[in-house]
Parts: sequence; structure tokens; C-alpha cells
Amino acid sequence: MKNNSNKLILVWLFAGCFLIYAMVVIGGITRLTHSGLSMVEWNMIIGSMPPTSDADWQIPFEKYKQSPEYQIINNQFSLEEFKSIYWWEFIHRMLGRIIGVVFLIPFFYFLIKKKFERAFLKKMLVLLVLGALQGVLGWYMVKSGLQKDPHVSHYRLAAHLISAFTVFGFTFWYALDLLYPQVIEENELNRKVNRLTKIAFVMLVLQIIYGAFVAGLKAGLFYNTFPKMGTSFLPETILSNDEFLKNFVENPAGVQFVHRYLAYFVVIIIVFLWEATRKIELTQLQRRASNFMAGVVCTQFLLGIITLLYAVPVTMGGLHQTGAFVLFASILFFMHSLRKC
Repeated sequence: MKNNSNKLILVWLFAGCFLIYAMVVIGGITRLTHSGLSMVEWNMIIGSMPPTSDADWQIPFEKYKQSPEYQIINNQFSLEEFKSIYWWEFIHRMLGRIIGVVFLIPFFYFLIKKKFERAFLKKMLVLLVLGALQGVLGWYMVKSGLQKDPHVSHYRLAAHLISAFTVFGFTFWYALDLLYPQVIEENELNRKVNRLTKIAFVMLVLQIIYGAFVAGLKAGLFYNTFPKMGTSFLPETILSNDEFLKNFVENPAGVQFVHRYLAYFVVIIIVFLWEATRKIELTQLQRRASNFMAGVVCTQFLLGIITLLYAVPVTMGGLHQTGAFVLFASILFFMHSLRKC
């Protein structure tokens, strides 16, 4: 690909990265404000414009009144209260549509103008499939809360979240491939650091999944103390389920316990990784990436503690999710820098 083409494609890919990040944060706020089930229909075209008059607002409100969430939890809601939750879900869905437009229109432009090399075109098709899957998982998640029990499945929430991180990760990585095309010849020390980085990455992905479990089960509203959970490090309620393993995937106390201690592991691994990079020769870019990653993980750990102590206020919840995104990107960037410069 020519340099001018590369610049345009880079702008396109990084714009996509930013929009996916915004989508995830808005999605987190939608979750924290309990807005996710306010729109009970899934229309790709119809519903792209928000209601403007009281008569228009009555249509989605009447449909919401038929949902289990309204009938069981929010049956006292006024129209104004409904609007406050509707807007967050509307913005979240509209942002998803905007991402689709931002991806597809330039994609077909670059395709028609033959700006993609064959290998890179395959990568773009991967993004197309992942983006479509993300949209399907979004509706699949919402659908789980429109049944008799007006709560979104935390498993589906985790699938929806991790798919968003996956789309971002691939988009970011492909952009870095264009930005830093030269492959570095690895030595044995670099390979060891690379392996350690991959372990840190896997641990972070697991931690993000458990973050979704915490959100889905509202586990952050319990045991708002640190470092102990209440008066002990292992409360009895963690093992309240007779099926042992379910305590750590379906019991809010157990899920919070795992999320807490995974945070320790992620911090320790990344700090250990950072220390290991100090003993080997790195490029200036790699050194900066390593330092940034270490700084972000410490900041994110602190944000997690504050978010827990204040029982997950919307602002802190959004900042904590932003921290997870930045940490995810920083590990990817460092991993990529070990291969290319």
C-alpha cells in the first residue's frame, strides 16, 4: 500500500478504535444507570431518530410498560423517568450504528479504489465479521433481560463486553501493523519477555470477563471495604452455594472475591514484567510502552479500590472501565512493539 493510502487507512482504523472505546464506556454507563432494557425492540433502521413529542414518547413508553422490568421493578416510573433511562440506551445503540457506517463506507471506498493489499483485505474482512458478531451479541444480551426475570444474563453481558474488546484489539493491532511494519529480530531475552507479556494479557482478559460478571450480578454493591471483604478476607457467603464452582461464577460474593484477587495477580505480573524489561536492551519505543503499561496498571488498581469503596458510582464506574480499556491497549501495544518497530 502507498504511504498516502496508509495514512488514510490509519486514520480510519484509529477512529474506529476510539469509537469502540466510546461504545464500551457508554455501554458501562448504560449498565450503571439501569438503562439497558428501556428499548424493548431491535430495529436497525426504524428507531434511528429519537422521539420528539409527548405523543412520540408515549409509543416506546407503552411498549416498555409491557416488559418485565417495568412490571416488576419500575412500575412507578413516570414518563420523565423513563426518558432518563431511554436516552442512554438510545445513545448506546446509535453509537453502534455510527461505528457500522464509519467502518463500511470507507471500507468499500478503499476496496473499490484498490487501496488494500490482498493480505490486509483479509484482515479487514475479519473485522467485518467481528463487528457483525458484536451487534448480534448485543441483542442476544438484551433479550435475556426481556424474559420473566428482568435481569440481563451476566454470561451474555461478559460475551458482549469481551467481543467489543476483541473488535478493538484486532482493529488496534492491524493499525499498529501499518504504523510499524518493520519486524524486529528477536533474541532469547525478548522471547522470554514476550511470553510473560502474553501471560499478563491472558490474565487481563480473564479479569475483564470477571469485571462483566461483577457488573451483571451487581457484585460491586457488596463488601465495600478494602482490603478485607467486610470483616474477613474470605466471607462465609462466598461458599453459600452447594455447588462449589458456581460460587465463583454465579455467587456475587464469590465473583467479587475472584475479581479482587485477579487484580492482585495482574498488577504483580505486569510489575514483574516491567522489572524484567529493565534488564534487557529495548528500543526507546519499547521502553516507553513498558513504563506506560506499568503506570496504567497501578492507576487502574487504585481506581478499582476507589470504585469499590464508594459502591460503584456512575462516574467512578466509567473511569474504571476506561482504565481497563487503556490497560488492554497498553499491553497490546507493548506486545506489538516486541515484534515490530
